[in-house]
Amino acid sequence: MIAEKMKNMVANSSAIRAMFEEGNRMAKLYGAENVYDFSLGNPNVPAPEAVKNAIVELVNDSDPVVLHGYTNSNSGYADVREAVAESINERFDTTFTGENIIMTVGAAGGLNVILKSLINPGDEVIVFAPYFGEYRSYTNNYDGVLVEISPDTETFQPKLAEFEQKITPKTKAVIVNTPNNPTGVVYSEETIKEMAAIMERKQKEYGTDIYLISDEPYRELVYDGVAVPYLTKYYANTIVGYSYSKSLSLPGERIGYLVIPDEVTDSEDLRSAANVATRILGFVNAPTLQQKLVAKCLHEKTDIGFYDRNRETLYNGLKECGFACIKPEGAFYLFVKSPVEDEKQFCADGKEFHILMVPGSSFGCPGYVRLAYCVSYETIVNSLPKFRELAKKYF
Repeated sequence: MIAEKMKNMVANSSAIRAMFEEGNRMAKLYGAENVYDFSLGNPNVPAPEAVKNAIVELVNDSDPVVLHGYTNSNSGYADVREAVAESINERFDTTFTGENIIMTVGAAGGLNVILKSLINPGDEVIVFAPYFGEYRSYTNNYDGVLVEISPDTETFQPKLAEFEQKITPKTKAVIVNTPNNPTGVVYSEETIKEMAAIMERKQKEYGTDIYLISDEPYRELVYDGVAVPYLTKYYANTIVGYSYSKSLSLPGERIGYLVIPDEVTDSEDLRSAANVATRILGFVNAPTLQQKLVAKCLHEKTDIGFYDRNRETLYNGLKECGFACIKPEGAFYLFVKSPVEDEKQFCADGKEFHILMVPGSSFGCPGYVRLAYCVSYETIVNSLPKFRELAKKYF
């Protein structure tokens, strides 16, 4: 008999993954070219050529025992952490050292490490809907309580008045994700400043520490010159989680990092806890070859021009069909308003035309669907006639 906690998790397993598996099933039936699968945020732009060259160089020129062995610290190679810190300082005018960096098994591993380090049973973690649905599972892993802020479906910026009302003495952490999955919205500097001011006031009111966790796997994927604020500069108790999954198209390699600044309350203890959490959660250390790889490729970027073309084509095509959605500023998702109240019915209707979408209820925002446009351009173009047929059911 499986664990009681797992029974509910299995019953509510990821709708995104389930839709992806449905896409594979349909591809076998109808041919992959006739299925328009927008379910999974899996980058389809190849990693930069420099990534392949760096892997070859590392494998050929490194001592294999060292390259593939455990790191001396669970936090990762010292030289890699120092290189990452220097890169952040160069880009964002910060003053981090390698001691502020914990190399992690992707952003998801990093979030679990920092939540394990912070959360006591019953502690509250605030998220802003729509949000990445796994935040609920990650919080539940440590018997925390997820507190949702309802969505502002006009702008998809956080509702800060509701946020202030829902902070309690039990609030331990706030997770923000900008550029956002599933909307592609970037939280403005004005929003971040006001959020920081609210958290400062609440820390003083309750005499507690409230940690802001910035989940940033899409930081490099922004369009039209939009700037993404670096949150450690606005609020002292900020921890940053980063992943190279999207910026270097390496989602399966599971490599990222945490930034725990010196300004964070009990920063030395928190870094020690994160180091231990990396070990006791079973990660031991972030993948060693990938650590060395990203250190060599810190100035490389994936070709976001590919995503931008997809963004423009799909957004404009859906608008012409009569569908409503906010134009994303970053990431590679469109968050589309369902033309019927039950967005799951809309997803079911889409399947009739071999279009696969993820219901917004998976992100705490029913009435919408998410489309991941990290697919081939041909898939975008060929899907639009099907969307037009789908639109005829409603408009």
